[in-house]
Amino acid sequence: MNDATPALGADRSRVVTWVDPAAGRSATAGLSGLEIMQGIRDRRFPPPPMAALIGFDCTVAEEGRIAMELDSREDLENLAGMLHGGAAATVLDTAMGAAAHTLLPAGWISVTLDIKLTYMRPITLRSGRVRGTGRVLNRGRQTAYVEGELRDGRDALCVHAVGNFSLIAPERG
Repeated sequence: MNDATPALGADRSRVVTWVDPAAGRSATAGLSGLEIMQGIRDRRFPPPPMAALIGFDCTVAEEGRIAMELDSREDLENLAGMLHGGAAATVLDTAMGAAAHTLLPAGWISVTLDIKLTYMRPITLRSGRVRGTGRVLNRGRQTAYVEGELRDGRDALCVHAVGNFSLIAPERG
């Protein structure tokens, strides 16, 4: 029990395990972004550690489109009893960046340049499993413009996002 809040009950905890990200990068060397994301979806490759920390899974990996799902949990709530905006932003940033990554050849990466989120509806424990999607709307030589949505278990739109992602070629030796 936390000494500062004895009347609130026992402390809760959550254990997070993940695979060394360097090992994951090594296992996917030489694969396109789409092949990597399909491997993560199919559990042939480990997801990034942030996915384990927040607890979301890749459920769709297609060219230019990604979906990730997350169960609403109390350890992701803010003081108002809603999913913390940062957790929602993390799911969307990951789904949107991964959607851009699906369009890239081996060795290339996508990195967030900017992201704008509009929170439209609260997500609570009663919201059920939420689904974050990323969809590339436009791809240029160096950037991709991506749209994201976070929907609750009833398919209501909770968060809308748009962002730009830098497409970075591998360094030449």
